[in-house]
Amino acid sequence: MKTKIIILAAGKGTRMGSELPKALVPLNNKPMIAYLAESVLASALDERPIVVVSPENKDIIKESLALYDWDYAVQTEQLGTGHAVACARDFIPADTDNIVVLYCDHPFVKAESISQFGLFPTEAVTIMPSLLGNYDGWHQNFYHWGRIIRNNSGDVEKIVEFKDASPAEIAVTEVNPGFMCFNSQWLWQNISLLKNNNTQKEYYLTALVEMAFKQGYKVGTIVIEPREAMGINSKEELAIAEGLVS
Repeated sequence: MKTKIIILAAGKGTRMGSELPKALVPLNNKPMIAYLAESVLASALDERPIVVVSPENKDIIKESLALYDWDYAVQTEQLGTGHAVACARDFIPADTDNIVVLYCDHPFVKAESISQFGLFPTEAVTIMPSLLGNYDGWHQNFYHWGRIIRNNSGDVEKIVEFKDASPAEIAVTEVNPGFMCFNSQWLWQNISLLKNNNTQKEYYLTALVEMAFKQGYKVGTIVIEPREAMGINSKEELAIAEGLVS
């Protein structure tokens, strides 16, 4: 099976009070993306991942990852995660089976999880949710994340972003870290169908989950622990993550 990895890294670090791109904000004196890069390398899944960057941060991120012979796709406008993945299309070989999408601000995802994810038999899409049980303590970091919505049979029906969620959906404690694995052929057949009719006016990659469900596909899931799923989007979350670095 041939798998390609896309790492989304076009975001800014303004919410963390940094002039650096989010990918390069230091976590215990080491750029956040460096932790992910090490896990990606150790997974042995893809020798040449694609990093999606912005025109402004391309050079500095490429310099930071100079040890890695990776490809860089430029997202010229910040139009959402679906648009970001589409920007990497020209780097994906036609014979690719699975495409794994990761995020630069998730430093704790393990190489083993990435490998399992990328090799998972995927007809449309597979996700890696995390089960919290509650939003107490450091689990508060997950409160503004998208919620995994399942039907009465327990199948994943959709992912609802926090800003678009109803009170009942917000009460759900199964959250979406954002990691997604797509069947390559299915992805390119469907990504152009994404709409931006949401509060952010962005093309959400997560909308493909509901699309797959409505087409009759079973959305695969590989559940990971909250610590491994944790992302960093603020100074407060960065401080919590610094206490979790082993």
